[in-house]
Amino acid sequence: MKSAGIELRYDRDALSPIHEGVCSSPALERELILGGQAVDGVETITSFVDGDPAAYESLIADSERVREYEITAVEDGFFLYLRQELGPEGASLLDALAQETVVVVPPIEVRSDRTMRLTLVGHPDDLGTILEAVPEGVSLDVLWARDELTVSGSISDRQREALEVARELGYYEIPRRNGIEAVAAELECAVSTASELLRRGEAAAVNGVLDGEP
Repeated sequence: MKSAGIELRYDRDALSPIHEGVCSSPALERELILGGQAVDGVETITSFVDGDPAAYESLIADSERVREYEITAVEDGFFLYLRQELGPEGASLLDALAQETVVVVPPIEVRSDRTMRLTLVGHPDDLGTILEAVPEGVSLDVLWARDELTVSGSISDRQREALEVARELGYYEIPRRNGIEAVAAELECAVSTASELLRRGEAAAVNGVLDGEP
């Protein structure tokens, strides 16, 4: 059994309407698909989105594909329940991933730079088939691969920015040169938001170090 982290990079014409909206809206950073299924051409997912709920809702409220959705706002984004009919780009991706022994490990990260990142676990032959069967308009890069079962944590661009700002301001120095208030001021956000960004980023970074991620 092997595991691999992959990045799919989409040509602009190959993006789904929602992914295209995430890429074009400055109010949306990324979507983390936490779980889902597709039955008879209808996809049902639950996800967490870093960004403004109103900006995302404008992408789906009038879509003919969308059957139902529910948005629950939280401080640093929102949770989403969505049922929609699959377009040709979504069906092509599912066909490429539908290998007998392969499991897609959530979250699936839909990013604003026209990429999608996900972790796969399965037999080497079936993993190799996926690498050769990506849809037209999509290129694939292997970010990491292992001969054992493992998954990779995910850090958003905003969390990375918060960590970099905190380091530059001496937040991680001993003794600490600046506190969370200075980090929040530099990020132009509330102290509670800066604290949450750092906690999420630190958790992903620690998991990566302890799990031996590159």
